[in-house]
Amino acid sequence: MAKPLNWRGFGSRFHSRALVPAAARARAWRDWVCDNDPVYAAARHPGVAEKTALGVVLVLTLAAALFLALFDWNMLRGPIGRWASARYDRQIALTGDLDVNLFSWTPSAVVRGLKIGGPDWARAQDTADVDEIYASVRLRKLLAGQVEMPLLRFTRPKVVLIADRDGRKSWELNPNRPDTGEGLKLPVIQQLVITDGQLSFDEQRREMTLQAAVNAHEAANGAAGFLLEGRGAVHGSPLTLKIEGGPFVNIRRNRPYGFEAEVSGAGSSLTARGAITRPFDLGRFDATLTMQGRDLSDLYLLTGLTLPNTPPYRLSGALNRNERVWTFKDFDGRVGASDLSGEVRVDAARRLRVDADLRSRRLDIDDLAAVLGARTRTDAAGRNTEAPVVVGGKLLPDAKLQTERLRAMDGSLTYRAAAVKANAFDVRAVDLGADLKAGVLKLDPVSFDFNRGTLNGTARIDATRDTPYNTVDMRLSGYPLESIIRARNGSVPLSGRALGRARLEGPGASLHDFAAASKGSMSLVVPNGRMRAAFAELLGINASAGLLKLLSGDQSESQIRCAVADFNVSGGRATARTFVIDTDVVLAQGKGSIDLGAETLNLRIEGESKKPRLLRLWAPITVSGPLTAPRVGVDVGGVVGQGGLAGLLGAVVAPVTALFAFVDPGLADDADCGRLIAGAR
Repeated sequence: MAKPLNWRGFGSRFHSRALVPAAARARAWRDWVCDNDPVYAAARHPGVAEKTALGVVLVLTLAAALFLALFDWNMLRGPIGRWASARYDRQIALTGDLDVNLFSWTPSAVVRGLKIGGPDWARAQDTADVDEIYASVRLRKLLAGQVEMPLLRFTRPKVVLIADRDGRKSWELNPNRPDTGEGLKLPVIQQLVITDGQLSFDEQRREMTLQAAVNAHEAANGAAGFLLEGRGAVHGSPLTLKIEGGPFVNIRRNRPYGFEAEVSGAGSSLTARGAITRPFDLGRFDATLTMQGRDLSDLYLLTGLTLPNTPPYRLSGALNRNERVWTFKDFDGRVGASDLSGEVRVDAARRLRVDADLRSRRLDIDDLAAVLGARTRTDAAGRNTEAPVVVGGKLLPDAKLQTERLRAMDGSLTYRAAAVKANAFDVRAVDLGADLKAGVLKLDPVSFDFNRGTLNGTARIDATRDTPYNTVDMRLSGYPLESIIRARNGSVPLSGRALGRARLEGPGASLHDFAAASKGSMSLVVPNGRMRAAFAELLGINASAGLLKLLSGDQSESQIRCAVADFNVSGGRATARTFVIDTDVVLAQGKGSIDLGAETLNLRIEGESKKPRLLRLWAPITVSGPLTAPRVGVDVGGVVGQGGLAGLLGAVVAPVTALFAFVDPGLADDADCGRLIAGAR
C-alpha cells in the first residue's frame, strides 16, 4: 500500500525556501559579509596600514588637483605640435597661450594661435590659421560617453582649401584613408560663434576659386545664425555662393536644423532650401532643389557630375542626402521645349556613380539634337525658335566629347519619351538606354518609333583613350518614303517603305570626326513602292514621255519594283557597291561616293528604258554638292552606250540578294527585290 503524502512537511519546506521575503535574505547576506569579509572589517575598524593607505591616496589626489590647477599648460604646446606634425605629416603648431579649466561642470579649453600647415605639395599656404578657439563640454554628458558642447567659438579663422589636378586635397589629414563619401559628423553644439572667418577654395581641375566670409553668432531674439557668403570664378566665369543656417540656441539632436544655399556660376544657378534632419550630422539632410541654366553639361564645373549637352533648362525636385548617397527625385521641369521628370541617384563612394531614370511626356526632337552637339535657341517660354544649328555649318555636330569626364565616373541612364512633337521625321516615341563603366559608354537601346517604321540600334564609345573609338550598328525598318519627300499639290511623288542598316566604327571625339574617319558599310533597300511616272521616265531621260508628263502635271504613278543602295565605307568615304532603281518603265544603275568628312556627295545615275521611245536623250543624271543642299543635273556631255538590260541585271542580282540578311532578317517577307529583278532577266 502506497505511503500517503506528508502535505504538512511539504508546505513547511516550500515556505522556508520560496516564500521567505527578499528583504530577509538580503539581511542574512549582509550579516554574513559583516562577519566574514576582511575588507569590510578593515574599513569598519581600520588599522595603521589602512589609515596610512587612505592618507596617501588623499594626498596624491590633492596634489594632482593642485598640480592641474597651477600647471602651466603652455609647456605642452611644443610636445603637442611635434606629435601632431609627425602624425599628420605637416607642420602643426600652437603659437599662442594654451589655457585649460578642468574644475567645472563645463570644463573648457582656450587655444590661441593654432596653425596647420599644408602638405608637401601645398606648403605655400597654411591650411588653417586661427587666432583663438574656445571650447567647453558638459562633464556629466562626457562621463556618460557623449560629447555636448555648450559653446564653441572661433575668432578670426582663416582656412585655405586646395585640390590639385591629380585630385589631391590639402585638407585631408589622412590622404591614404579610403574616401567613403560620408558627411562630416559634429558633436552637439548649443552655441556656435565664428567671428571674421575667411575661407579660400582653389579647385584646379575645374578651375574654380572662391573667397568667402564666414560668420556665426547668436542674438537675444534668436534671429542670428550661420552665414557663409563668397565670390570667385569657375572656368573664367563669375561664381557666387551663399549658405545660411538658423540660430543654434536650444538646438536638439532630434530637431531638424533649417538652412538655405544658393550657388551661381558657369551659366547655372542652384537653390536649395531644407533642413539637416539630424543636426550635427552633415551626412543627412532633405531639401527642395531648384536649378536652372543654359546647359546641363555646365553643372560639371559646379558639381563634378558628367551630364549631357542640353538646351536651357529649369528643374525642381526633392534633394536628399543619406551619407554617401545623394538622390534628386520627383523632379519636374523643362529642358528646352521639352518636359523632363524622373530621378537621379548619385553614389559618392570612392568612385562616383550616377544612375538616372528620366522621362518626357512630350519631347521636342530638336532638343535631342542638342545632346549630340547642336545648338538650339529658345524663347522666354522655353519654345525652340529655330532648327538646331551645328557649329561650323556642318550637318553632323562637331562638339567634342569630354573623355576625361567620362573616365571620372560610372553610371546608367534610361530615358523614354511617350510622345514627340510634330517633326520632319515623323518620330513618335523615343527610348534610350546607356551604361557607363570604366570609361566605356554603351548605348542600348537607341530606339526611335516613327509614324510607320522604327530605327533601332546600339553604340559603343571607348573613352579610355584621349580620342575615343566608336562602334555604331543601326537598323531602319519600314520607314515611309513619303516622310522624306512630302506631298505636293495633293500628290505624293514617292511612296513605299525603306529598310536599311549602318554598321560603322572608327575614332573620333565628335559625330563629325567619327564619320570622317569611319569604316564599315551602309545599305538602304526599298523592296517595293510607287513613284510619280514622270520621275520614273526621267531616270532614263526620256524626253518625249518623261518631260511631257512632268510639264503637263501628270500625277500617274509607276511601280518601284526595287531600289537598293549599298555603300562600302573606308576612311570616311562611302563608295557605291550596288546602286540600282528598278521601275516598271526604267532600270537605272548608279555609282559614285559620299564624303562623310567633307559632307559632300558625287553620284551618277544611268538609266535604261524598258519600253521603246520615239525621242530619247540618253544621258546620266548627276547628284553632287553638299549633303545639306545637293544639286541634281544632267550630264549632257556624256552619251551612254546601249548596255542592255540583261547585262545590267546580271551585275546587280547577286549583290541585292546578299543584302537581305544584312539589312533586316525579316526582309525575306518582302522579297520583291530579288524576285522581280530575277524575273526581269
